[in-house]
Amino acid sequence: MKRLFAVWFALVLPLAAAAQSTTDLNQAVSSITPDDVYSRVALLAHDSMMGRDTPSPGLDLTAEYIAAEFRRIGLQPGGDNGTFIQRYPLTQIHSALEVAVEGGEDLVAGRDVVQVDGAAAQHGATGQTVLITGSGELGNRFPIAGSVVLVAANYDPERRNLTEESQRLLAAIADRDPAAVFILADYPDRIWRFFARMQRPNQVVRGYVPSSQQGPPVLAVSPSAAVELLGMAPSTDGDLAVREINGLSITVTANRTVSETSAPNVVGILEGSDPELKNEYIVYSGHMDHVGFRSGVTGDSIFNGADDNASGTVGIIELAEAYAMLEPRPKRSMIFLLVSGEERGLWGSDHFANNPSVPVEQLVANFNADMIGRNWADTIVVIGKEHSDLGATMNRVNGEHPELGMTAIDDIWPNERFYYRSDHYKFAEKGVPILFFFNGVHEDYHRASDEVEKIDAEKMSRIVKLMFYLGVEVANAPERPKWDPDSYDRIVKRVTP
Repeated sequence: MKRLFAVWFALVLPLAAAAQSTTDLNQAVSSITPDDVYSRVALLAHDSMMGRDTPSPGLDLTAEYIAAEFRRIGLQPGGDNGTFIQRYPLTQIHSALEVAVEGGEDLVAGRDVVQVDGAAAQHGATGQTVLITGSGELGNRFPIAGSVVLVAANYDPERRNLTEESQRLLAAIADRDPAAVFILADYPDRIWRFFARMQRPNQVVRGYVPSSQQGPPVLAVSPSAAVELLGMAPSTDGDLAVREINGLSITVTANRTVSETSAPNVVGILEGSDPELKNEYIVYSGHMDHVGFRSGVTGDSIFNGADDNASGTVGIIELAEAYAMLEPRPKRSMIFLLVSGEERGLWGSDHFANNPSVPVEQLVANFNADMIGRNWADTIVVIGKEHSDLGATMNRVNGEHPELGMTAIDDIWPNERFYYRSDHYKFAEKGVPILFFFNGVHEDYHRASDEVEKIDAEKMSRIVKLMFYLGVEVANAPERPKWDPDSYDRIVKRVTP
C-alpha cells in the first residue's frame, strides 16, 4: 500500500499545484494538456491498481483518488451522506458444486450444470430419480418428496427467462420437498454462457442475495448435457407426466456461502450560474472499472485497461477541472460521474440512473466517454447523434473548432450495437438525450496489453476539449436538448415499429 500511495502522490501533486484563478474560456480549455492526461492515465492504469475489477481494493482506491480530485477542484459532493462516493450493494458468492451420476457421466459444474437457486447440500442430496415432462398442473397426484426431480421446462427468449407456466410448475415441485431439482430447458448459448460464469467458485452478483437460502438445491442443465443424461431431448409437449427412471442415481453436493459487499460510484457537482437553469444538469460520465487480473496465465496477468477505460475516466476529471475554472460558470449545472461495474453489465450507471443525486427529470443530457485514447489521430466516433438534436449541436460545435483537428463522425459499427453497451444507455432509458464518445476497439481490447504506453495523449486531449466546448454550448442554450420522436418511442417508451 505504501508503494501505491507513493506512486499516487508523485503523479498527483504536480497537478494539484496548478493555479485555478483563470476566468477565460480559452485559458480554461488550455488546462487540458497531453501531459496531464498521460500522467493521470498512468496512475489509473498502474499495476498497483490490479486492473480495477468490481469490486476490488484497486477500484476503491481509484474512487478515493477521483473523490480527492473532485474535492480539490471545488466540486460539491453528490454521493451518499454528503460524500463524493455513492455505493451500491453486491453479493460475493463462494460455491463448490459436484454432481455425481451413477449409471452415466458425472456432470461438470459450469459446463454441464449450474446451481441457480436453493440451499446448500453439503453432505450430498440423493434419492429416486424422477422425470417430469409435458405441461399442466402438478396437483397432488405425484409423490416426489425426497426424489431428485428432472423437469422439462420452456425458455422464453423474449422474457429471457423460463415461461410463467414452467416457473409455476417449478415452484410447486419445490414445495413438495424434493432432494434436488434439475431444470432441463432449451437455453440459448448466450444464456448458458452467462450461467457458466455464474458458477465460478468465487463470483460477484448485483444486489444482496439472502445468506440463508431455503428449499432444495435447484440446478440448470445445459441442453447437450440433458440429452446425454437421458438419451433424448426432454419435452414439454402433451399432458404433465411423471415417471421414475431406474438405474440412474444422481447425488448433488453443493456448498454455497454468501457475503454482502458493495462497489463505488464517484459523483461531483458543479452548480450553474443561472438562477433558473442551474436546476437542470448535464451529466458527464465514464466507467472507472476494468476486468482485474487473470491468475494462472503466462506473462503479464494484470489487465490495466489504459484505454478501457482509464482514458474516459481521465477525460471526465479533466473536464471537471476545466469547468471549475470558469467565471462565470456555465448557466446549467454539471454532474461529473465515474461509475464502476460497467464491465459486469452497467451496474454502477444503472444504480445511479435509478438513484440519481437530483431528480432524473432535471437531467438534460449525458455525454459518455469510453475508450477515447487510441486508433485514429483525427477522428472520434460519436454514437447517438441521430436520436436527438444533440447531434446537430455536436456537428456545429465541431465545425466551429477546426483548430482541434478532430472530426466527430457517426456510428460506423451499427451492427455491433455499441449504443446499448456502455453507461450512457442507462440514461437514455430514463429519457435523457445522450452522446457517446468512443474510438472503437482494437487488438488490445480486454487484454493485458492495453497499457498506458499505447495511449495517444495528444489526440485524447483534443477529444476532451471538443467535449468541453460541446458542454458549454448545451449548458448555456436557452432550451434543453430534444429527442427525435421516433427514437424516443423506440428507446424510452420501447414501442416496436
